[in-house]
Amino acid sequence: MILDSASPVTLGLSAVAVFSYVWPALRVAKHSAWATRLWVALAWVAHGSLIVLGFSDTPARFGFAPALSVTAWLIATSYAVERQLYPQLPARWALSAVGAVSVVLALAFPGSLLPVTASVWLPLHLAIGVSCYGLFGVAVVHAWFMNRAETRMRLGVDTQSGLPLLTLERLTYRFVAAGFVLLTATLVVGYGFGDVVYGHAKAWRWDHKTVFSLLSWITFATLLVGRSYLGWRGKRAVTVLYIGSAFLFLAYVGSRFVLEVVLGRAT
Repeated sequence: MILDSASPVTLGLSAVAVFSYVWPALRVAKHSAWATRLWVALAWVAHGSLIVLGFSDTPARFGFAPALSVTAWLIATSYAVERQLYPQLPARWALSAVGAVSVVLALAFPGSLLPVTASVWLPLHLAIGVSCYGLFGVAVVHAWFMNRAETRMRLGVDTQSGLPLLTLERLTYRFVAAGFVLLTATLVVGYGFGDVVYGHAKAWRWDHKTVFSLLSWITFATLLVGRSYLGWRGKRAVTVLYIGSAFLFLAYVGSRFVLEVVLGRAT
């Protein structure tokens, strides 16, 4: 539920972010390209301000909804940068919808207090982990674009629109490789320095989060090896990407959702 302690600033920024994400999508035919970019930029700034405000709170909170919020913001940021480099990328209002939903969820479920026994390195560990989520999120978006491009190519529908298929494929797996590096770093830190980062009571343990994280790491490692040495392309590679992303989603977001919402436990 929404915390009664949510500040007016948080509520105001949330309202601005949600409205700015949704409004241009609902009136896409009536807004100029310049006005649309302005609305999306306002949503991006308000959303980013909410994230900074959330992490600067004392004591700080984190959970499945803030993780989704940061992931959605990172995906929007990457997409906005890519649109400058590759204007052919289609405008996807689904991303705005995801951004709006993530803001509402973060407001309703701000997460649990971070452990007081945790190290000052914990925020960095969380930042690496969520950045990993963002990179794989961008990879999934690009994989979806790639599937759409392949389908349109087979049907012979508007084959000249959007990015070339090979460019989409190259971008997709660059994000996968970068995300894999961060995922590896997150697991190494969690396993090798868990006592330092989380405190002795919150060190590395074999729970659902750990198991799903390792399954995602194995899946992404298999994908990268399969592409590099076995020539995996197209549907097979994308399917493995989706499976690995599902494992990663369940590792933190899924586990925390069950704890916070289904079971009603803060830790």
